[in-house]
Amino acid sequence: MWIILIVLVVLIAYVVMIYNRLISMIEEVKNNQKQIDIQLDRRYKVFESLVNVVRKYMDYEQSTLKQVTALRTQAENAKQSGDEKTRMEAENKISGILSGLNLVFENYPDLKANQNAMQLQEEIVDTENKLAFSKQAMNDSIERYNATKKSFFQSMVTSLFSSKLNFDFPYWQLDQNTVKEKEDYTVKL
Repeated sequence: MWIILIVLVVLIAYVVMIYNRLISMIEEVKNNQKQIDIQLDRRYKVFESLVNVVRKYMDYEQSTLKQVTALRTQAENAKQSGDEKTRMEAENKISGILSGLNLVFENYPDLKANQNAMQLQEEIVDTENKLAFSKQAMNDSIERYNATKKSFFQSMVTSLFSSKLNFDFPYWQLDQNTVKEKEDYTVKL
């Protein structure tokens, strides 16, 4: 009788330990999502500041601002409705627009020499780097969570408490056109 009771207590303790570990991993993924939101918000604010500096130099920013504003609205609406896929697509399109800013700076020597514009451009590059790091951290935490919840004993606990432990988090990833473009890249001499 004591042996059965001890085994039962050990088994319950093990289930609680697995449960707590999976909850901790879920919270890590959610925290990483919040870190991405912080970087996306920072990027948007820096980009708005850059556009204000650039506004006196060119007409290009009008269409760029409209595109970024529309994409930002689309991303915010998708975030509010819980549509992570649409949100990710919109945010990735914003990244594509921002990567083209270097070419614009090259075409406008006065703008290139403007200290505020250069500082804001550096802020955008820094923010994009932080955003890429945050996306990678989120993808890594999702991967750890998925691998753990699929392990033998953990999968049993996950199925027991599926409403609390079984989530399918979307990964941040490049769109297929960008992947194809990078795969087909060749150096032209």
